Parts: sequence; C-alpha cells; structure tokens
Amino acid sequence: MTRRLTVAQALVTFLAHQYTERDGRRQRLIDACWGIFGHGNVAGIGQALLESEGALPYLQGRNEQAMAHAAVGFARQRDRLAAHAVTTSIGPGATNLVTGAALATVNRLPVLLLPGDSFATRPADPVLQQLEHPGAGDVSVNDCLRPVSRYFDRITRPEALIPAALQAMRVLTDPAETGAVTLALPQDVQAEAYDWPEEFFADRVWHVRRPAPDPAATADAATAVRAARRPLIVAGGGVHHSEAEDALRALVEATGIPVASTQAGKGSLRHDHPADVGGIGHTGTAVADELARAADVVIGVGTRYSDFTTASATLFAPGVRFVNLNITSFDAHKLAALPLVADARAGLRALTEALAGYRVPASYESEYAAGKAAWEAEVERAYAVADPGARPGQAQVLGALDAVVGDEDVIINAAGSLPGDLHKLWRARSRRQYHLEYGYSCMGYEIPAAIGVRLAAPDRPVWALVGDGTYLMMPTELVTAVQEGIAIKVVLIQNHGYASIGGLSEAVGGERFGTAYRYRAPDGTYSGDPLPVDLAANAASLGMAVLRARTAGELRTVLAEARAADRPTCVYVETETADSVSGAPPAQAWWDVPVAETATRPAAVRARRDYERHAAARRRYLGT
Repeated sequence: MTRRLTVAQALVTFLAHQYTERDGRRQRLIDACWGIFGHGNVAGIGQALLESEGALPYLQGRNEQAMAHAAVGFARQRDRLAAHAVTTSIGPGATNLVTGAALATVNRLPVLLLPGDSFATRPADPVLQQLEHPGAGDVSVNDCLRPVSRYFDRITRPEALIPAALQAMRVLTDPAETGAVTLALPQDVQAEAYDWPEEFFADRVWHVRRPAPDPAATADAATAVRAARRPLIVAGGGVHHSEAEDALRALVEATGIPVASTQAGKGSLRHDHPADVGGIGHTGTAVADELARAADVVIGVGTRYSDFTTASATLFAPGVRFVNLNITSFDAHKLAALPLVADARAGLRALTEALAGYRVPASYESEYAAGKAAWEAEVERAYAVADPGARPGQAQVLGALDAVVGDEDVIINAAGSLPGDLHKLWRARSRRQYHLEYGYSCMGYEIPAAIGVRLAAPDRPVWALVGDGTYLMMPTELVTAVQEGIAIKVVLIQNHGYASIGGLSEAVGGERFGTAYRYRAPDGTYSGDPLPVDLAANAASLGMAVLRARTAGELRTVLAEARAADRPTCVYVETETADSVSGAPPAQAWWDVPVAETATRPAAVRARRDYERHAAARRRYLGT
C-alpha cells in the first residue's frame, strides 16, 4: 500500500506519528512546528501544515533565531523527550537559524530545523536569494548549518526523505548524540509528489535508553572515591536531563559527599539540602570553590567542564583525580578521568551501591556546613534593601523575586551580569526552576525560551530575566506571547548598557570602552547622558501588560502582581548605573580572558600583570 503525497506533506505526516518512551512514559516527539513563511517553504511545508488540519500544530514566530530558542526552551523543560520543529524560507530565513542551531547543539538539546533550500533541479540559476559558489554548484547558504548540527541532510529526491527522516529521529532521541538536526528542503522538492509506503506513516516509538556503566569501570570509580577524604561532586545538566536528582540525593545522603553545580546543573539538589554548596567555578560560591581547590577526587556527573566551571583550568589542585559519569564518551574522558559512560541516573545508582558503607570524615561535613552557612549570610547581605525609596541593585531585584516565587516557578536567563549573580545567589527550589542557558550564553534567548518553557509546562509560572542589552537584541517574540495568550512574566532590568561586559572590560584594561548606552560626549566617547529610551513603553506597544517598579520598596509588590497575572506581563525596573549594577559578591575564581601583551594605557598594563599572575596557575590534568 502506498499514499501519494508531496515531500512536505509526507514529512509533516511522518512527524505527527513519532513518539518517545522512557521509563514507560510515552509522549509525542515533535509536539509542534514553528514557522515563518517565504517563497522557499510557503507552498511546501506551509501548505502541508495547512493540509494536516492540526495533526502537527503550527506556531507563528517573528524571528527565525527566536523560534529556535523557543524550541530549545521547550525541549529542555521536557527533559529532551519532546521537541519542536522550526521551518523557514531560503536565504536569510535559513541563515537566521545558525545561532539557534549552535545553541541547541552546544547544550545537547534537540531541535528539528527544516529550512527551505534553493532548487534541486536548477530550472533557473540563480533563483531569488540563492548563494552562488563559483567552485561548487551544490553549495547553498544552508551549508552554514552543517558545523552547528548534529545531523544534516539535503533532500534532493523525494525517496531520500525516508532514510533521512529516520536518521533525524534517531539523533534527536539519542541522549549521547542529540542537538540541532537539519533537513534542508529544496523548494521544488518540497512540492514534488511521490508514492510513499504506508509503513512510513505508522506510529513509531523511539525508546530513550538508559545505559548502565561497565561493572569494572564502576569498581574502579568506587575504589578511587573510597580512597578520598575530600571528594566533591560537580553536578551538570545531565543530572536534569536524566531525571537523576533523586539518585544524586540518595548518593550524597549515604556518603556525605558535597555537591557543587554548574549553571546547567543548579537545582540538582534543593538549595537547602545540607550537601548543596552552590555554584562552582568563576561564578560559583566561596564554599564550593574552596572545596574544589582542596578536593582529592572530583566526581563529575553530566558536565562537560566548561572554562567557567574549571576557572579556566586553575580551580582544581594538581594531582586531583577525576571520575566522570557521562552518557557521552567524549565528556566522560575529559581531564584524564576514570570514565563512567552511562546514563546519569543508572550510573549514580550503580555508584551508590558500589560505595555502600563509605562516608566522608565528619570533620569534612562540618567544614562544608560552616562554609555553606557563611555563604548564605552573604546571600542575605546581597539581597538586603538598605533604602526602600532608592533604586534597587540587581542583587536586590533577585532578592525580591526570591521572596515572591514558589517551588513551581521557572527562572530563565542566558547572558550579561545576571548569570553570575544567579549562579552565586539564587536559591533553587525544584529540579527545573533554574533555567540558565550558559553553554552558548546567547543574548536574546530568554523571551522566546520562556514561551517554549510555558508551552511545555503551562501550569508553571515562567519568568524571563533580561537586561536592556538583551531586550534590545530580540524583543519580537513578546508579540507571539501576546498573540497566543502565553502568560510569561518578563523582568526587564534597565541599567543603561552592557553591564557585564563593562565590568569585564574594566578588569582587562578596556576601561568600559563601548559598553554604555549613552550619548556621545565631546571627547568622542559614549560618556554623555543616558539615552532617553523607554523600554517599558516599547513592551507595552507590543501588547504586554507593563508594571513599573520605581523603587526597591515597590518591587516585591509589583513582582507579586505580575506572578498573579493571567496574561503576558512585563515588570520594568531601573537599577543602579551599569558600573555598579550587581552588588553580589565578587568572582571567587579566575576566568581566562587574554589581555593585551603590550599597551601604553596604564589600565591595560596593570591588567596584563594581573593576567600573567593568574595564568601562571593554569595546569593540565593528566591523571596518574
């Protein structure tokens, strides 16, 4: 039996019949398709979505990059077991996907990209928006997506869709391989009809595996941990993706090993668990980083050890031994570790069993308990409001939000100075409350990701925390939230500049050059008065309900009103100036940003001396 459909119709029908299953729970794999239509996809995928009569729900976006971000937010909230597709036209619509694809792949999160492509049959050459490559006739702008996709194929013949679609689903559902998957669809092939075997459209369930660790590797890991007196667990995003929080808690309660978390792993334990010592690395807590410096064994769970986590290879002591539990062999072998290549939940359970009877010394537990208490006092200090009638600092904004949210709320951020403050200060109450995209740290992610998260979890309050720099990059999906009635809450912090990079610039001798949002002064620098930009009015013009908090004293009341709102709502707050925005404790560990080796300006000369002093502490971890 066959069914005659266009390539686009066949693809949409196929996607509507794909499911995932893990631990006996089955759900749709491709839950919906975002799309902006142009001549490269309107008569193909666009017509097919219309023809499907809602079998694959359609979501209208305003920016192609933002649609990919929304898809990523959705996939993360669903623990990578469900995803969204994103369709675009050819040309700029397709290349706008590159940043979103890179973000998805860096963070190991599934998103299916369906960009239109130039004609496969080349009836006219070039067609509108076609890139001509003099040395290769089969190159198109979609080839930009190859290095940022985990799987890429160009469907130049109808029958080629069958193996390509199956490979795409395989990669999307493989926890070790997942990321952006791109099927480039030439606009003529999309509309071409073919007789498809009915089996192609049958319900297909993709079982998401939980591989257990090799017993010998588990035994080696347990031997290393048993010999340790100061072990430390570094919890990464893999803990959440695997739903391994309970298994992690069981391990630490049996052994007393403390847990520090990466940005992606924060919330692996509740903030008030005795073994949770907070964030690690450049944006980490003092207690976590001190434990890291003195650790004799570091157990990485679902982390890829970014430079922020390791303080650019200066945080951990020489001679430390690493044990890495990761579902990808690539990450498990980093830092010359003893590798446990396994699902995080399965691996933690195996390691807990292998460590039966082991517990860290009581003095070590007392040490990190005291450090945890001392850091909690720092959090309270940062959150405290000295003058309710003044503008709040950024830490005070987080303190007000901390007082308003419940366990079910989700906090989303990605770039600027907020990630550092959140990593150090935020009290994560539940496994998916803390949603930081810090693998790619992409400005503009927060608002569309909030939409994706709310679609994935419609019963949870979802907050997008954005600074003015991020807001100006990509506010367009506010219109989507208004159109669809997706009641996200946006906390818009106006600090008149790139606060994070301004601080970094000062630290590396750049003297905050080009980081302030101000008029140009007579000396040619941007040091004049702040720009008279009313971002609250802009948000209101896009359809958002806007609440203004003019003082620190008003802020908590306004946030509570926003939380109770049943429509998309923006809380606008102007904080202190960009050069004093944070108020959080300073960095507790180094981050390698190279400084000019030769310069005449005194600030750069001083910064270079500091850089050379820190860089001298970098080391290679080569095992024993």
